Amino acid sequence: MSDDKTTDEPTSDPAAPQSIPDKAVDDAQTRTDDDPGDLEAAHLANVATTQELEADGTPVVIGERRGMFGATRGQDTTGYGGLVSPTMFPGASPRPYGSYFDEVADRLGGALSAGDGPAYDAAIERVVVDRGELTLFVRREHLVPVARAMRDTPELRFEICMGVSGVHYPGEQGRELHAVYHLISLTHASRRVRLEVTAPDSDPHIPSVVSVYPGNDWHERETWDMFGIIFDGHPALTRILMPDDWPGHPQRKDYPLGGIPVEYKGGTVPPPDERRAYN
Repeated sequence: MSDDKTTDEPTSDPAAPQSIPDKAVDDAQTRTDDDPGDLEAAHLANVATTQELEADGTPVVIGERRGMFGATRGQDTTGYGGLVSPTMFPGASPRPYGSYFDEVADRLGGALSAGDGPAYDAAIERVVVDRGELTLFVRREHLVPVARAMRDTPELRFEICMGVSGVHYPGEQGRELHAVYHLISLTHASRRVRLEVTAPDSDPHIPSVVSVYPGNDWHERETWDMFGIIFDGHPALTRILMPDDWPGHPQRKDYPLGGIPVEYKGGTVPPPDERRAYN
């Protein structure tokens, strides 16, 4: 017995590939435009929104990054080649800073004024409060007296420096190299403060704080090894991770990626009496 019912709907194979409409037939809601100029304009609008949301000061734009992963050589295979992202730092924070931060700034200012060191305004370039952290940007020539005041002032007592970290920002002209110090006060309920110092690529010198925080000895050597920051006054500023004859500093942004020959060939360990030592 046959079925006399018919249908006008075409039959389709679910497994068959579906056609994708061309941009020319897309409407305003579905069309995507890959023009980098349009993407950049849209991104600048997002930057303006970010600045409006920044309550503690206008962000500082020091450069921009193109693509999802910052690829600058060869073909971009990620599909995000038109993405433009600004490199932004949080701006200087106005008073009051909140938490114990105002007290730390006031005590540091009093300690510097009472001693033989620089005045607070001369030593501290700017104060940034971001993500619940206090960062004091210190002018490099005043780093040691500021660190000593942070350690020795009874109302501050930041007895421990967790080390120094290097950062390289090629787009920040005249301030490409940053050294960041993390301080902790055990006396005052584990308060934390960051000291940040900058130096240009052309003059990568920052005073050593080993005389104030001896535990920074190896940390400064590592930062020199990886970033090329020269810590003036360090007792023995030599490489600690790479071989002594290794060219360049591997964690700088301008260091080449890949294609570097292995340079550990023929490595030997000298006898104890010939090894490098502090003396």
